[in-house]
Amino acid sequence: MRRICLALPTNRSCLPAISALHDEAVYAVSHFDVEVHLLVLDSCGPAVSEQHAAAVRALPATPGVVAHHLDEAAQRDFLRRAIDESGVEKPELVLDLMLPRAVSYGACTNRAFLVAAALGCESVHRRDSDSRYQVVAGEAGRAVAAGQSVPAGSSVAAGQSGQSGQSGQSGPAGQAVADGPVGGTSPAGDTARPVFPIHHELLALGRPAGDAAADVTETDLDAEHAGKPVSMVGSSFVGEMSVDIEEMRRLDPGAYHDVVGLWAPFDWSAEQKREFADDSFRGAGTEPFHHDHSTLTHVDPMRVDMCNIAFHGVHESVPLLPATDTIGSDYFLIHLVHDATLPGVLHNRNIVNFYTPERRTGPGFTAYQLRFAKFFLSMLYLNFVYDRMERAGASLLDERNQVRTDAIVELLWESSRLDQAENVQRLDVLDDAYRRLGGKYAEFADLLAGSRERLLDEARRDIEEFAVLTEVWPALVGGARATDPGLLQRQPDRRP
Repeated sequence: MRRICLALPTNRSCLPAISALHDEAVYAVSHFDVEVHLLVLDSCGPAVSEQHAAAVRALPATPGVVAHHLDEAAQRDFLRRAIDESGVEKPELVLDLMLPRAVSYGACTNRAFLVAAALGCESVHRRDSDSRYQVVAGEAGRAVAAGQSVPAGSSVAAGQSGQSGQSGQSGPAGQAVADGPVGGTSPAGDTARPVFPIHHELLALGRPAGDAAADVTETDLDAEHAGKPVSMVGSSFVGEMSVDIEEMRRLDPGAYHDVVGLWAPFDWSAEQKREFADDSFRGAGTEPFHHDHSTLTHVDPMRVDMCNIAFHGVHESVPLLPATDTIGSDYFLIHLVHDATLPGVLHNRNIVNFYTPERRTGPGFTAYQLRFAKFFLSMLYLNFVYDRMERAGASLLDERNQVRTDAIVELLWESSRLDQAENVQRLDVLDDAYRRLGGKYAEFADLLAGSRERLLDEARRDIEEFAVLTEVWPALVGGARATDPGLLQRQPDRRP
């Protein structure tokens, strides 16, 4: 029996997401020979964190599903023990990189990777607290996503959580599937069932690509890769953009393209950057789920999102960028899997993305825009590393088809020595575009202008600290495995 970790890092109230995650865990144990460790890594304040803990304790008893809720105090205690077991130098620095005081999308997922190792889980399946599952409504294959109108006579509401433990019949790859817990029932007896990504993840993850080919709709992979393990299974999202910048696009499309184009490699043409900007942060658009489709391939990093992803093996060789207050700091492994020629599966069980209101006004707006600006500055270093990884290709793997950690460390340190002139230009473009946008954007430009040197220094330090963490990552994973998992807060396993 496989043991897997279904992880939800959160820093916001998300009781519906916890319930829905449990529904997905129940689906997994109902359809696959797995034990699911449902993991809520909670960075909320005490009141909200206790609500989450109570919700986890109250989850229905389900054989094969083991629920864990770890607040930051429990996470810190676990990390100290794992770091002590690892024997790494500078343990306090490593602890700060794993559990920084500020928001870090990469660090929270790195903690999930280590907890999963301690629990003996071979794969990590990550979801986000500001997203929900699509549901199949009525006839199999017809779906309703958040924000869409519901057919007459149906009481379906996208994102409803169902009654755990009920399941339907799974179909072969490529066939519409209406499985999982019931989310709603119409007067005519039609049901609404969540579309769980874990269906495709467990069909393929960790298997040799040649074997996994039997359970996907199509294969776009050369035979030379048949013996490599499927290291990532993912999809994207429908609904609102993954980065909250639609208002910017409406106010001034030109400024929008100038800003979003900063994500692209600096030597691209203006037209390439414009096309890239048009395709960025939009996920799978607005098309709802109709029927299953999956492709065994080298997955394009632009086609998947971290709210809908699962990793096998690779996350124990290389961590994610632990940069704080930086959007996109958790996407490194998506690029690494592709560039190292590891097989993956791209499917279409897209998750519904939505926004919470705090990022659009006052301090929330300022904090969010700062994270966005720091994302662009990180790309000086990351685009360099991505380019070198793509050139290196399969040479990044050892004889067991595992990523060579030392090869990645070398590239990270090399990138840290890059000239910062490109980032100075990025800040110039941001300043000009935000002043053209006016209002609160112009006010943010004033803040940015007074923080230029600090932001440039932080971007370089972020990549240096990523190199430091990557150097010790295999030892940390080993330390986590040696840590007594019984000390983690948990509900008892009720499997007979």
